Amino acid sequence: MPVFESVFESTAEQPARPLLRPVASPAATAGQPGEREGQAAERRGLLPVVPALREVLPDAGLRRGTAVSVAGGDTGLLLALAAGVKETEGGWAAAVGLPDLGLAAAEGYGLDLRRLLVADDPGPHWAEVVSVLAGAVELIMLRPDGPVPPKLAARLAAVLRRSGCVLLVAGPWPGVALRLGVRSGRWFGLGDGHGQLVSRQVEVVAEGRGSAGRGRTARLWLPDEHGAVRPLQEQPQQEQPQPMAEPAARAIRAIPVVPAVEPVAPLVAAVV
Repeated sequence: MPVFESVFESTAEQPARPLLRPVASPAATAGQPGEREGQAAERRGLLPVVPALREVLPDAGLRRGTAVSVAGGDTGLLLALAAGVKETEGGWAAAVGLPDLGLAAAEGYGLDLRRLLVADDPGPHWAEVVSVLAGAVELIMLRPDGPVPPKLAARLAAVLRRSGCVLLVAGPWPGVALRLGVRSGRWFGLGDGHGQLVSRQVEVVAEGRGSAGRGRTARLWLPDEHGAVRPLQEQPQQEQPQPMAEPAARAIRAIPVVPAVEPVAPLVAAVV
């Protein structure tokens, strides 16, 4: 897979631009028949989300061409919201300004690392990177480099409307119509001075303008002991982890490798 580099014209000398790199090379993996549950959402102009998050969103999906704010920048919630992109026809996503993003956690939530582009540290050029990527991927996860001026947010909103890309922002965003956040959380797995954190129970709240104005809540495992997101009332295949208990070793799943069609990298064009 080629490495993409964004190039912008300028009359002034600019510092070196960060490389936009693919997380993983396209690998031949088995197809997932029956994973087109998001087609109905796409027909309604929505980006699909994982089933556990549908009840907390006003439209049971993310409205294409809009920005969504994740209050507090909760990385788990950010990844869980982005995981549904795999159900789209293209299935490509990008992460901008998130150098500490855990790729193993991203894969656990359901993101396809073969279709994830990363610009670790775009610095002050993050808005240019987002503008370029919006026409090439279905979803962008972003942590801006500082406060976002309303005029800049308005210009990027126009870019999103034209492209249909969804922007998930870790933190506040001017004029956003939908905000999500973790109201409360409780980790499980630590014993009496030993062990490791394996799962978290949270209450997720969504609020905003229009149909999101009255607010919605959902109690979730974010993540559960297997690194995925699911409703709290749903019973796992194994016994639920108990707080202050000895953690069970996390299972490592082997992924069979069989010939398949490699995903085609999206064409990224520079926008001046």
